[in-house]
Amino acid sequence: MTITGTPTTPTAPHQTPARRRVQVLVIGGGQAGLAAGYYLRRAGLDFAVLDNAEAPGGAWQDYWESLRLFSPAAYSSLPGRPMPNQPGHDAPDAAHVVDYLTEYEKRYELPVHRPVQVHAVHDTDDGGLLVHTDDGTWHTRALISATGNWTRPFVPAVPGQQLFGGRQIHTRGYRRPEDFTGQRVVVVGGGNSGAQIAADLLGLADSVRWVTRRPARLLPDEIDGRALFEIATRRVQDDGPRISDLGDIVAVPPVRAARAAGLLDDQPMFDALTPVGPRFRDGSIWPADAVIWCTGFRPALAHLAPLGLRTGERDRIATAGTRAQSDPRIHLLGYGDWTGPASATLIGVGRTARQAVAEITELLR
Repeated sequence: MTITGTPTTPTAPHQTPARRRVQVLVIGGGQAGLAAGYYLRRAGLDFAVLDNAEAPGGAWQDYWESLRLFSPAAYSSLPGRPMPNQPGHDAPDAAHVVDYLTEYEKRYELPVHRPVQVHAVHDTDDGGLLVHTDDGTWHTRALISATGNWTRPFVPAVPGQQLFGGRQIHTRGYRRPEDFTGQRVVVVGGGNSGAQIAADLLGLADSVRWVTRRPARLLPDEIDGRALFEIATRRVQDDGPRISDLGDIVAVPPVRAARAAGLLDDQPMFDALTPVGPRFRDGSIWPADAVIWCTGFRPALAHLAPLGLRTGERDRIATAGTRAQSDPRIHLLGYGDWTGPASATLIGVGRTARQAVAEITELLR
């Protein structure tokens, strides 16, 4: 079985290997890496950003075409530079975000090197860190890992996956509903991507079956990206309600419309895949042409493995805020609430980036 949408390694142009020295190295040039770069510039630190992509924009370059932000542009900005509105749209699309991140990088003259693939980070005898890449090595005194999770799609093990004769892709490989015109499609996953992709397919796919491990719950209509950030922040500061207490899925207009029309009802997860489609608990088999796994991601942290940092559940490194608990030189930025409230969002990453740079500045004194 080959599930499309799995990560690829960009190839850097041939250059003479070099060893460069900076005070701080940022790995990852998406929204989290750029927010870190903004505050590192303001702090007057010598730094560089290594990005494995061919062009600016981070993971937003690879999202499906119909995807839109949860909030208006005014509530989806990185520090220092408001995102401009997208004409004709209340919520900007992914292409607009790519344009914004590209302009942001240029505006603040952030020293982003790309495409550079980071292989491993090692300790040095002088207390620093040596970062091995496909374009030479870097020596740094502190490091911000901002690689996100987009390159590590997760697909759960399900009996019969190898037997299914149709197409299987992950969220990462989905682009447009036209690719499934006239097909019978199973969408797996009870989060935002599952609901949005299932809604996206309606009207072009012959039929869509959306399956989840537990009943899907839409958040109240008034909760958007800004509200999610505020809820996550209150949860950390004063043990307020968890977002999961309220629901799992942001009720964006296409999802609300599909549910209201009775076209988007989630069903229990199947037990296995057969050569022709999923088999459900009652023994019935639903013939399908494709399965789309909207089943999440894991943090891309393999480059830090040589440091032996203490890890927690689900491949997470134990952190105090953004700082690795077992190594104050290492900060993790933008991976989710475990590295700061809403830190995987445009609106939320700025606050955690500012705190990370403040702690690094103090460490380097």
